Order: sequence, then C-alpha cells, then structure tokens
Amino acid sequence: HVQLVESGGGSVQAGGSLTVSCTSSGKINPVCMGWFRQAPGKQREGVAGIDGVSRQTVDSVKGRFTISKDNAKNIMYLEMNSLKPEDTAMYYCAARGGGYCYSLADDEFDYWGQGTQVTVS
Repeated sequence: HVQLVESGGGSVQAGGSLTVSCTSSGKINPVCMGWFRQAPGKQREGVAGIDGVSRQTVDSVKGRFTISKDNAKNIMYLEMNSLKPEDTAMYYCAARGGGYCYSLADDEFDYWGQGTQVTVS
C-alpha cells in the first residue's frame, strides 16, 4: 500500500554532513514516518520520527540530526550534521499505516524501505 525508497547515503568524514531522503508512493499517504538505522552486529534502532503534530529524535542524535517532511512532494528528509563514526549504519525509512507517531518502536511501523548506507570514517 505504501512504497518507500531511500536515497542520498554515502561516505563522509567525521564532522561532515549528509542528507538522506525517502520518497513515498502508493494508495496511502502516511502521516507518521520515521528513520531507523542498523549497524553491523547491532539491533535496529529508531533515530527520528515525524507526523503532522510533532517531531522526535533520540538522544544520541539530538542537536545533530533534523527530520523534516515535504508533504506536497511526499519526501521525508534526515539532515545529519557533525557525523561521527558511530553513526555508520544502514538507514531505513519507515511509515505507519495510519495515525500519528507514538514512539520509535519499529513494531509500530508497517512499511519499510530497502535502506541506504551511511559510512562515517
């Protein structure tokens, strides 16, 4: 019902910046969308979420990452500044099938993109 495609990943030096994007399409225009990441050998973790009411980011990226959404274009962004090597991960876009965001628990999200790799060295 919702297709999500990430883009914009790549390699960057520590302290640098990168913006990843997520384009959504399909029959449903999701209200709640989020960014997750998974580093090798680690569990997937929520990074940031956005809906029509609020935005949330986890403490580890607060002040460095900004989530935004262009509703007219159905594109969500994650602007990442002051990147650290520990930010290296596959970054995934996700969307809830309906309703606002309640948390960044991944089992609350119904649709997932294929991911885009971010490497910080």
